[in-house]
Amino acid sequence: MGHFFISLSLRRHLSSSISSRVSNSAAGRSILISAVVLLILAILVSAQQPRFACDVSANPGLKSFPFCNTSLSVKIRVEDLLKRLTLQEKLGWLANSAKGVTRLGIPDYEWWSEILHGVSYTGPGVKFTDLVPGATSFPQVILTAASFNESLFRAIGKVVSTEARAMYNVGLAGLTFWSPNVNIYRDPRWGRGQETPGEDPLLASKYGVAYVRGLQEREDGNKEKLKIASCCKHYTAYDVDNWKGIQRYYFNALVSKQDLDDTFNPPFKSCVLEGNVASVMCSYNQVNGKAACGDPDLLAGVIRGQWKLNGYIVSDCDSLEVMFNAQHYTKTPEEVVALGVNSGLDLNCGSFLSKNAQAAVDRGLLKEEAVNKAAYNNFATMMRLGFFDGDPRKQLYGNLGPKDVCTEAHRELSREAARQGIVLLKNTAGSLPLSHSSIKSLAVIGPNANNGYTMIGSYEGKPCRYTTPLEGLSTHVSTVYEAGCADVSCTTAQVEAAKKAAAGADAVVLVVGSDQSIERESQDRVNITLPGQQQLLVSSVAEVAKGPVILVIMSGGGMDVKFAKDDRKITSILWVGFPGEAGGAAIADVIFGAHNPSGKLPMTWYPQSYADNVNMTMMSMRADLSKGFPGRSYRFYKGPTVYRFGYGLSYTKFTHQILHAPTLISVRPSDSNHACKSSNCSSIDIEALNAVEGFEIHMKVKNTGEMSGSHTVLLFWSSPRVHNAPEKQLIGFEKLDLEVEEERMVKFEVDVGKHLSVVDEEGIRKLGLGKHVLHIGDLKHSLNVMI
Repeated sequence: MGHFFISLSLRRHLSSSISSRVSNSAAGRSILISAVVLLILAILVSAQQPRFACDVSANPGLKSFPFCNTSLSVKIRVEDLLKRLTLQEKLGWLANSAKGVTRLGIPDYEWWSEILHGVSYTGPGVKFTDLVPGATSFPQVILTAASFNESLFRAIGKVVSTEARAMYNVGLAGLTFWSPNVNIYRDPRWGRGQETPGEDPLLASKYGVAYVRGLQEREDGNKEKLKIASCCKHYTAYDVDNWKGIQRYYFNALVSKQDLDDTFNPPFKSCVLEGNVASVMCSYNQVNGKAACGDPDLLAGVIRGQWKLNGYIVSDCDSLEVMFNAQHYTKTPEEVVALGVNSGLDLNCGSFLSKNAQAAVDRGLLKEEAVNKAAYNNFATMMRLGFFDGDPRKQLYGNLGPKDVCTEAHRELSREAARQGIVLLKNTAGSLPLSHSSIKSLAVIGPNANNGYTMIGSYEGKPCRYTTPLEGLSTHVSTVYEAGCADVSCTTAQVEAAKKAAAGADAVVLVVGSDQSIERESQDRVNITLPGQQQLLVSSVAEVAKGPVILVIMSGGGMDVKFAKDDRKITSILWVGFPGEAGGAAIADVIFGAHNPSGKLPMTWYPQSYADNVNMTMMSMRADLSKGFPGRSYRFYKGPTVYRFGYGLSYTKFTHQILHAPTLISVRPSDSNHACKSSNCSSIDIEALNAVEGFEIHMKVKNTGEMSGSHTVLLFWSSPRVHNAPEKQLIGFEKLDLEVEEERMVKFEVDVGKHLSVVDEEGIRKLGLGKHVLHIGDLKHSLNVMI
């Protein structure tokens, strides 16, 4: 905006100056018009300039500064820069709206942008204009995760970062993006579960790593530099937003060391160690009485110390202010600022630090050494992004621009991602896929049948274009449409009109579910059934339908739809998440058989009784039936489900055969006098063992059905019953494409210490001794681990 206002002022001055000098002659008017045109062009050009430092072409004097010398190491460059900055200037770069240093050729910079499933307008760092009116909107993360396809996760990241870089080159985006969300989807009521990869630590970890690498890694292979900087959030144990008035801002998550280490933290650890993520965001909540953004053990101790983050730690927006005003964590604002920075926080999203940091320094609470550490991490990230390398249009991604946003290939990938994620939950023989030869008319009914905005979920941007379910289905067959409800809240279902439409059609597609008014950031659910009178609408329509009835559930979280599962008139059920801008086309592809569904649920679908009886704020994962607590997620839950984690049907059939797997694993303690060598131990510390060789599982998968399709092989493992271990746990997955009668070999590499160990009550990783069981589909394979 700065360029724009300067240009307006300049235009007024020059216009006045030109007018006073040019006569009213035709030649004079021509000169005036030409000058104004040049001015307008200058305004447009200035509005399309990316922000960057070290513009040596405009200011040759900057060449002499080592921090602008790209041949030097990041460390030398940052250290040189810090020596040249005043304390106030360094403090100006510890907040998201960073203050430029004009004397050193450093412009203002906005750190806060979002890129959860496409370039988003959430946050001030991104602007959509006529130049770039939209960006590719991929399915919300929970649906993409249902594909269980690591290569897809990474491909989406690569496309999204390309569009982000293209927008940066024309001044419409920054280089730092606070995505992905890798929190565990612990409770079905959480409004932000849609943003996550689901309830399983391995799936969340693999998604986070693949997406981060897709976003950050450069095509030239330079591992030190970044394409864009991503951020894994919200660290840690954050999954309560606003449940029955309990707000995230002051919620204290009481978490056992065991749950923290084997459930909540693994995705963040993987982001840092395997994904080399550039940032981690700490959350609003407290963890065991300590504010997450003010806990030196969590930040400096774990993220920076144990995991060796190469990047910066940022607070969730206004977290420091929340610590002071909502949590009353300290007596003064400057104490909060000092606590955050001294704990390892590098960047504050919000203005609280900027307003109170100098007072913290003046009181001796915050030393300049701590400010230097934080500023170093921030500037080092910007160095790796090329922000201090001069004009980005002369660098690796300088050729990207509006032409590289919303390309046909990008939009097709969004459609493919939705196809791969869609989960077939029920399919009566003769229902799906619909046949073009027998289905000549289709009733499309429901509040989400023709609503494009609902499809893109939260943390959205402006999509390239929408294809709603109604539009997608209408390309295949003649349709009649009835909304059935005014909106998803469906306070009064328009049953009669819907029944009339259904009764006259060869088949019915009902598109129901939720939207951001039901589940989103700052709003958790209380009920996990279809909202309002949607169930009445569905059942009434199904009752009068003369052909197949396909129920399409568009939602972030699971729904208790047992009524539909048990209703014979409802012949098929699809869960489509929030499927992105091309969601309607993808849904139609699945319904009419252009694509064979292969998605698997990334979260458990619970009955409403779970929501009625389980306190959402109880953070424990493990069941305690003596207290009436059934546990959480497929790993620990002991109770009925509507649909289980990993469930998903296909239009074809697949068989599995294990060809090779060991039956005995021998381990040896490094200490020859270890107690477990002479006594009967149920488990042993991983660190007490000599290096344990892993093993391979070889198996054969065959498509024995009548249609080609993709299949996800899920490898689960059950431990001996030690340390309240999970009932079973996912340790690997592989996505395959198989033609009819085709068979393929699959190999899983199992790391005994990593995959077959459990975390004990004190957070220590141990290997259970005795019988372990591997699960693949209906197959089970036992192996013994012995000393």
